[in-house]
Amino acid sequence: MSRADRGGFGSGVVTGLVIGLVIAAAIGVLTGVINQEDDDPTVLDAQETIEANYFEEVERAELDEASISGMVREIKKRYDDRFSHYFTADQLKLFEAATSGSFSGVGLTVSEIPKGLRIAAVLPETPAEEAELEEGDVITDVDGKSIAGVPSDVSTARIKGPPGTAVELRVVPAAGGPAEEVTLERADVRVPAVDGEIRRTEDGRDIAYVRFATFSQGSHGELRETVDRLYRRGAEGLIIDLRGNGGGLLNEAVLSSSIFVEDGEVVSTRSRTRGERSYEAVGDAIDPRPTVILVNRDTASASEILTAALEVYDLAEVVGTRTFGKGTFQEVLPLEAGGALDLTIGQYLTADGTSLAGKGIPPDVRVEDDPKTEREDEAYDRAAAVLADELDAEPASQ
Repeated sequence: MSRADRGGFGSGVVTGLVIGLVIAAAIGVLTGVINQEDDDPTVLDAQETIEANYFEEVERAELDEASISGMVREIKKRYDDRFSHYFTADQLKLFEAATSGSFSGVGLTVSEIPKGLRIAAVLPETPAEEAELEEGDVITDVDGKSIAGVPSDVSTARIKGPPGTAVELRVVPAAGGPAEEVTLERADVRVPAVDGEIRRTEDGRDIAYVRFATFSQGSHGELRETVDRLYRRGAEGLIIDLRGNGGGLLNEAVLSSSIFVEDGEVVSTRSRTRGERSYEAVGDAIDPRPTVILVNRDTASASEILTAALEVYDLAEVVGTRTFGKGTFQEVLPLEAGGALDLTIGQYLTADGTSLAGKGIPPDVRVEDDPKTEREDEAYDRAAAVLADELDAEPASQ
């Protein structure tokens, strides 16, 4: 399975494309990693020396896992790769459960950081909302075990579980202060990919507000239907809220971009083993209207593709903070002896040929929410003001 970025739990898993999170099914199996006949004799010599002489008994399987982990750490360090991981056999089972599409959780989407998981969004009417968890809080432990350095797919799988069961999280508040122990009861969580409504600007103009949560299968259709419906109801402009959207399927990123981009390249991919490929808009785009895209540091992968496409073709203003900067996609490659490598195999480039890896997309208008203020959403307020200005200027530009 290829992917670009993941994070999240409950039905709100932030799956990145398979370039965010899923570009293709696994197409190969790595073999010989633990085949002693093919191993470097120096490595075998070291393993045998440790087994024979170390003051505690060491299992060969433990040394094999340590060797693989060491290889992955080395390439991550050498190539500044944050996203490749080694899954042990047990971790692979958790990963497969996390990506099966059927699970329960606590109602969060998250991003992986060195300390654990940073909350990207708290979903409404979920255990996480009831526990008053907040965007920006950092989860460092699950049921008493640290998740620092643990792949997000694995750590989020630890948070999921049967409805009605409890999970204990250690949470560092975004607003500051000591870490807190929070116990939540898991529940079935359903998160629509798209949710939209008519809102009104301060000067009384109707606009469409669309919250786009994940690029899951068929989400582009939901996005198109929602935008069309709100425009039919009289919305004059559009705000697409991609905050906390960590990505999803590559084809959904292309099809969602095609709702607004009539023709031209949306994204391209480059891979040493897969070659190069360009993805073009499919046509039948809606008539352009003033549009603002609302982003933050947890807007990643497929979300960045959509944002970049609308920005490159001058179809939207970007408001918020710099996006995540995913830029690469991964593939999960099973190992013959068990476990798997979640390996970076290529990069993707935005519509103007730019790599976002480590850079992200800077907003046209920078604003972020301050958790210490009473106002709930300063970023939305600014996005609405920018859209209102666009609407006011539109007649003069015609």
